Amino acid sequence: MAAQVFRFESPDRFVAGTVGQPGERTFFLQARDERQLASVVLEKEQVSVLAERVDAMLDEILRRTSGQASVPAVPPADDEDLEPLEQPIVEEFRVGTITLAWEGETEKVVITAYAAGEPGAEEEEPPENLDESTRDVFQVKLTGGAARAFAKRAQALVAAGRPPCPLCGHSLDPDGHICPRQNGYRRRD
Repeated sequence: MAAQVFRFESPDRFVAGTVGQPGERTFFLQARDERQLASVVLEKEQVSVLAERVDAMLDEILRRTSGQASVPAVPPADDEDLEPLEQPIVEEFRVGTITLAWEGETEKVVITAYAAGEPGAEEEEPPENLDESTRDVFQVKLTGGAARAFAKRAQALVAAGRPPCPLCGHSLDPDGHICPRQNGYRRRD
């Protein structure tokens, strides 16, 4: 079966969002343009790292171009998107590999997500041409302002989850958790 390629050259919307309650949330990347709406599932850590890397890359581009690139230092207020994911949310695939690039000639951030391979299979290198991919692909090209707004929303989304344990860093459930740093021992009040 041929791999599906979801391309968004200038999406009307690109966001990270969740479905479910903290501790049981499913994380999505969702893009929409006039022709299509696509949603892919990924891990919370992937959302966190992607947002951090997008911000870091944009900061580096500003530094290298001495501020000449059309990249804002902070997200523009009019690019802020606080709306929930659009319905229907149809999982196209689960993300395995994500690549991040800068197109200098168009001054756009390129985020490409590849479907996870079969369990136990070795991850293959992403192809140069997306149409030659053996895995499903989701690609979005964003302006600097849209990329900053995406990163800000994604970081807030990750931070809105369960608070971390001050000892081990694992997420706390509403009724606490068994901390490995305390050998599973929990004091009673």
